Amino acid sequence: MKKFFIGFVVLIGLLAGCSDQSGLNTSNSSDTPQEVKVAIKFVPETITANQNAKIEAIVTQGKEKVSDADEVKFEIWKSGQDKHEMLNAKNEGKGIYSITKTFKDEGQYYVTAHVTARDMHTMPNQKFTVEK
Repeated sequence: MKKFFIGFVVLIGLLAGCSDQSGLNTSNSSDTPQEVKVAIKFVPETITANQNAKIEAIVTQGKEKVSDADEVKFEIWKSGQDKHEMLNAKNEGKGIYSITKTFKDEGQYYVTAHVTARDMHTMPNQKFTVEK
């Protein structure tokens, strides 16, 4: 019985050492795609109540401007309020996606850009002020 057990352990060891490892993921880190990044920009930089303001999402991946995003939306809400507005962005090309909005009330606001591009999703958030 003892010889059988030792033989069995040796056989298992041999099989493990000879196993095919071609299915292992051997990719290196250079094969990993770069992160999609989003910068939020306001035009004009100072937003005034009851005037048009443009909010832009500049989408890049490494040094490349991403003009083929699957989806870009802006979620906007006033500080202290539960009501959030979700607006679809327009693709302007060269990695720029934007909306134009008029804010009726002055105060602190937040915007989150929801960007899905190249099998990645990112949601940068930025606080801004609407002045009178």
